[in-house]
Amino acid sequence: MKYFLWTLRIIIGVMFIFSGVVKANDPMGLVYKMDEFFDVLNMSFMLPYSFIFSVTMIAFEITCGVAVLIGAAFNIFATLLLLLNIFFTFLTGYALYSGKVKECGCFGACIPLSPQATFNKDIFLTIIAIILFIYRNRIKGLFDRHVNTAIVILAVVFASGVQWWALQHLPFNDCMPYKPGSNIWVKMQPGPDYKPAEIESVFIYEKNGQKKEFSTTTIPWQDSTWKYVDRKDKTIKEATGEPEIHDFILTDSDKNDQTKAVLTAPGYTIFWFVRNPQGPHLEKLDQISKLAAKAKELHIPFYCLCSADMETSMAFMKKIGLANIPVFTLDGTASKTAMRTDPGLMVIKDGLVVQKWSYRDYPQDMNMNNGKLDIK
Repeated sequence: MKYFLWTLRIIIGVMFIFSGVVKANDPMGLVYKMDEFFDVLNMSFMLPYSFIFSVTMIAFEITCGVAVLIGAAFNIFATLLLLLNIFFTFLTGYALYSGKVKECGCFGACIPLSPQATFNKDIFLTIIAIILFIYRNRIKGLFDRHVNTAIVILAVVFASGVQWWALQHLPFNDCMPYKPGSNIWVKMQPGPDYKPAEIESVFIYEKNGQKKEFSTTTIPWQDSTWKYVDRKDKTIKEATGEPEIHDFILTDSDKNDQTKAVLTAPGYTIFWFVRNPQGPHLEKLDQISKLAAKAKELHIPFYCLCSADMETSMAFMKKIGLANIPVFTLDGTASKTAMRTDPGLMVIKDGLVVQKWSYRDYPQDMNMNNGKLDIK
């Protein structure tokens, strides 16, 4: 039994640490996924707490994994481990059987899993957690109490520090479709094997207190005793070859779509992403002004991509003294995916993403050397 329990501890401990570290690479990804879950669960009152809930859960995953491995305060952590696995199983089960959430984000964007695979994983881990909870009194700490406590504290510091860095700067490993080296315009095009999803509409009618589903061809039109209740769409066959990027649309002040013109223009282009014009991280506007002026000198288009209506966006640019920078409006979800920090800077060349910076790391200067943009 001793070695059996050790095996289970290693499996679930390593899995939790790995899962937490992968998500700590991009904490905002889990924040946005939590927003999605709260939205489909009709729990909009929880949206303001998505951030604190997500970063706390990531830190706890890593800490709990370490504690299980070394056997620190095992009675407590075995209980918390079981509760967390039950919670994860509920979320992934909901994602699988409701069909409202396509991917749970359990391993972040870097390791996408299907809802079925994720749910199976959580069932497996929950079984392990139950066994460890039952035999929790048999498991002793690997080291003495003080050493175990110190290791757990270091795990908390590590989990918090990694997340802080990723939130202040950018993910260590960018796994999004807008990572350096990606061609945004190409990723907006459907693949050669593209086939749209096959959707079937199902109509729900009620008669004598009993509800029944009908297809479009079997609706009881002639029987007035059937009362319409609801309609839902079922995906018969998933789409194939869909574009990786589908919501990156740049709209000018005349409401014209300038996406293709901008993304297929030859040479360099610079985007300054601003999701929230009232955001708290606008302390380096002098640097943006300097870079915009240098870009103009080098004949490089420099645009602000603002996730607000054009009137608000133009008023914002005028207020901060950057009314000379052209503005396009961009959907907020697309902006979150393309640039995790708000604001942030991106350079593309011939449609390819060259480099990205958070508001903490704006480059100081740039020059053109033999046709290549040298960014410092």
